[in-house]
Amino acid sequence: MSSYIRNNEMSSIKKERLLMVFDFDHSLVDENSDTYVTKLAPGGELPEEIKSLYAEDGWTDYMAEIFKYLHKNGRTPNEILECISQIPLTKGMNDLLTYSQTIANVDHIIISDSNSVFIDHILGANNLSPTITKVFTNPAEFDDSGCLRLKHYHIQDWCTLSTINLCKGHILKSFLAERENEGAEYKHIIYVGDGHNDLCPGLVLRPQDIFMPRKGFALERLIEKIKRKNKPVKISEIKAKIVPWETGLDILQHIKCLEMAACTDIVD
Repeated sequence: MSSYIRNNEMSSIKKERLLMVFDFDHSLVDENSDTYVTKLAPGGELPEEIKSLYAEDGWTDYMAEIFKYLHKNGRTPNEILECISQIPLTKGMNDLLTYSQTIANVDHIIISDSNSVFIDHILGANNLSPTITKVFTNPAEFDDSGCLRLKHYHIQDWCTLSTINLCKGHILKSFLAERENEGAEYKHIIYVGDGHNDLCPGLVLRPQDIFMPRKGFALERLIEKIKRKNKPVKISEIKAKIVPWETGLDILQHIKCLEMAACTDIVD
């Protein structure tokens, strides 16, 4: 599984820390890095025999076949990395991370169903690697022939809200337990996401935390459905304050509020 530390060591342990948790695709970056790279297919379009391999609970295996197809058609590692280098950060995210990394008691982690090669390269291309404490994602590497190979982060059968290869809620709970054993205590957690698979970690959050779905994306629509129908979970199971966001500047505003303890409607 892929769970690696970006900094040489975890940020200094202090009580009452702030944890920021980011999804990657359509959250930290403003595209889906997996689908973005398919523009390298001949004619910029995948053939039907590849598209037909997609299964709802098998995205990672599907992407593995796409990478095999790109390799078969002569696409090199450099071409793939150059392609994903073009993916822009979501507006305001650079400002957010530039500011928040100056706060001594903040940790940043990424939990993503993308892959380690893409995340590592995009963070490096944007000079953001030092800002991220830890990344949890599907392991990937280029083999000797230049084909990008993927593995599942884990195989899970305990969460019906998540795909078989990645339960973000389990990852978040495990990380928090690990940090607690190290003596760290998070006064607030801010979770930033956009997709259906971000609901599960949202259920891990406490009343003092902030659950931030991106406006106009699947997670916000799912939360609205839960509010109306109490399905697939009950709205009472979401304990954190729900605060939709459009840009990283919206999130930055809440960081500053928490830092100054000035926004009682958020931190209470």
